[in-house]
Amino acid sequence: MELVHTIPEVRRRVAAARQKGKRVGFVPTMGYLHEGHLRLIDRCRERADYCVVSVFVNPTQFGPGEDYERYPRDLERDRRLLKERGVDLVFAPDVAEMYPEEPFIRFQIEKLADHLCGPRRPGHFSGVLLVVAKLFHIVQPDVAVFGQKDLQQLLLIRRMVRDLNFPLEIVAGPTVREPDGLAMSSRNAYLSPEERRQATVLYRSLQRAKELVQEGERSARNVREAMRAMIESTPGARIDYIEIVDLEELQPVERLEGRVAIALAVHVGPARLIDNLVLEIRGDDVREIPAI
Repeated sequence: MELVHTIPEVRRRVAAARQKGKRVGFVPTMGYLHEGHLRLIDRCRERADYCVVSVFVNPTQFGPGEDYERYPRDLERDRRLLKERGVDLVFAPDVAEMYPEEPFIRFQIEKLADHLCGPRRPGHFSGVLLVVAKLFHIVQPDVAVFGQKDLQQLLLIRRMVRDLNFPLEIVAGPTVREPDGLAMSSRNAYLSPEERRQATVLYRSLQRAKELVQEGERSARNVREAMRAMIESTPGARIDYIEIVDLEELQPVERLEGRVAIALAVHVGPARLIDNLVLEIRGDDVREIPAI
């Protein structure tokens, strides 16, 4: 495994892999890796001959007062984990390498970002698309893998790829969970042991929602209220949002049918945590879709 820090170094190594006829896969990360990231790498290696992983905490996707400065970082640990997972190339640029000057170009997003996290983190997804577009141009992968835990991000990146004709495939990886159901996240490191226990309410509320739908409930309002009651009864948990949206444009639905996402963001201690599940509902048949 090679570790490089500059754009020309990445391009040289990827070009050499292509000359050997290798299919290039890519997993962008912000580092401080956990098993969820590593499963995405496994998925990448199943679909490509040469696996590239970026480690970069992107400043353009953090708003004022968010946790950019304290976001956990440990490149040496990440490097060991990536080597064990069979990664071929790690790209770990600094901010000056990715943004040698203030970018003038930003993304304007018409839909997909007007609900869920979009209104609550102004500019966040514009910053995400900016850095992902830059990374795609730098690495030029054939396939890139993103986790379904960040469902809104996944769908926005897919739409960007389609709208801007990027010649690559976007693959979703299922949310990876701790034994008690908590979705793995680098921000879980912010939680105290007690807050960590409280945080399981996100998963438990999603499971309660799924049970209600399986029992025949189709009112989005009733499902949301059941989730809200469960979360509000948990000390230390503060709801940011609970929404049920369609998978085409992430717009709120009143009735659960077809493919829908039940998504939520909850503050627990110093951490803002997100989670979701995607259901396909056809009459009485209810099926969870782990990777769309």
